[in-house]
Amino acid sequence: MLCASKGLRRPLLFLLLLLLYPLGPADLEEVPVEVIVDSSPCSSTCGLGLRTQTLCLMKHSRAEMEEAGEGTEVSEVCRVHKVKCQESWKCGLTTMTVTSGRRLELDCLGEVMEAMGTFSWSFHVTRVSWRYARGIITSDDSLFARWEAPQLDRVVLDPVREEDAGTYLCDVQDARLRRVKRVYWGVRVLPAGILNLD
Repeated sequence: MLCASKGLRRPLLFLLLLLLYPLGPADLEEVPVEVIVDSSPCSSTCGLGLRTQTLCLMKHSRAEMEEAGEGTEVSEVCRVHKVKCQESWKCGLTTMTVTSGRRLELDCLGEVMEAMGTFSWSFHVTRVSWRYARGIITSDDSLFARWEAPQLDRVVLDPVREEDAGTYLCDVQDARLRRVKRVYWGVRVLPAGILNLD
């Protein structure tokens, strides 16, 4: 069970290779070096997102650059890859008004799963929990009670009823149980037939 966690497999494999084939100082001077030449903003302003980075190989090894006294020159051999990013775990309060009898869906992880893929997402997020403050719109955490959602990543109220009004809170934790996202949805429910409050 040494490699049970996906996050540990690569570092353990790399460590094993270093033990089997140790590198001396001369070898390290010749190891190709990649530098980040371009990076996109995080795909999400709160919670987990993805950033696209372009990495290019250096034209010369470290030893060659020191010998020639040149600056860093980047080759045209590049690759693009995606990395996880997180600007903030606090997503704030979003309010909405819906009419009784309609379908309401509150999606806590949609953008993350869309960006990372469902399979990849399952390795990065281990816990999604919901809480609910009945009848009020608030971000005061002391007013929330635990709420069981049949689907962990979303709440679906179909049909939504007037008694469903209130604030729904979603917390997301990663594999190390660190909070990576918290979002509040304040939901007002109008009786059927009323189009607006004016």
